Amino acid sequence: MSNPGYGQRSVPGRRPRSDQDFAHLPRREATVAAYIDRLPDGCDISVKTLAKWLPYGQRALSTALGRIEAAGHLRRGSECLTTDRTMVWVTRTYFSRTARDDAWWAAFVRGDAPPEQRRPTRSRAFVLLAALGRTAPSLSLSAADCVNLEARVAEWFARGATEAETLRALTEGLPAVVHHPASLVRRRLIDKLPPERPVPAPRTVVLRTLECGECRAPGSPEALRQGRCRACRGEAVDTLAGPPGAVPTTGVRQRMAAVRAALVPRPERTERARGVRPPR
Repeated sequence: MSNPGYGQRSVPGRRPRSDQDFAHLPRREATVAAYIDRLPDGCDISVKTLAKWLPYGQRALSTALGRIEAAGHLRRGSECLTTDRTMVWVTRTYFSRTARDDAWWAAFVRGDAPPEQRRPTRSRAFVLLAALGRTAPSLSLSAADCVNLEARVAEWFARGATEAETLRALTEGLPAVVHHPASLVRRRLIDKLPPERPVPAPRTVVLRTLECGECRAPGSPEALRQGRCRACRGEAVDTLAGPPGAVPTTGVRQRMAAVRAALVPRPERTERARGVRPPR
């Protein structure tokens, strides 16, 4: 394990592990990536530590980590950790079992990484309807009934109703004999539909930065394509114009000289404060 704040960190939304996770990588890089993927969060994955456990030298491991980063599995950067008393920036090495593109890593830095696009086999509404007969045997529904009523239960969930509230509305006060369970459930879903009560989802503010995998220079996710900055990719680096009204680098000294010349000398400021007028 590494020191607190350092080491490997897994990104959210990981898919189940399989034998083909790193099949697109060369053999050495796939071996290193598979080894890191099986480590718990917080482990030291520096080249010196990896060289003690893997059959590769530090230079080879450094090259392998760079290729793993270029493939979209790894990013290095910093993250701000806050407590009631302190706020400190710590070094992070983020690892993803699934290869991510630059757009996903940019969303991850902002704290709103998109979840995995995996369609569940059955929705919450279908599961509730299918299990309705366990609570009230007289309301046992067929698979076709669950499909037909699924949209109406989903509307309850969209209005903020919980599974317990929906189940209570469908099962309380049932007649002694239920001849048509699907019709009774449909009638109650329509008549007892709750009012809309949207609940704003809490948004967590995340402070993260990324850095180049070669020169370790910090930069925005848009500038760090495949984990490397423009200079390390061999591209021309544009000079930043800065915000509106910013003074060019070449004119800073002239501007400061003009500001100093416009200042009132200290003796005159002292005399003015005392109410002494300078001689004319």
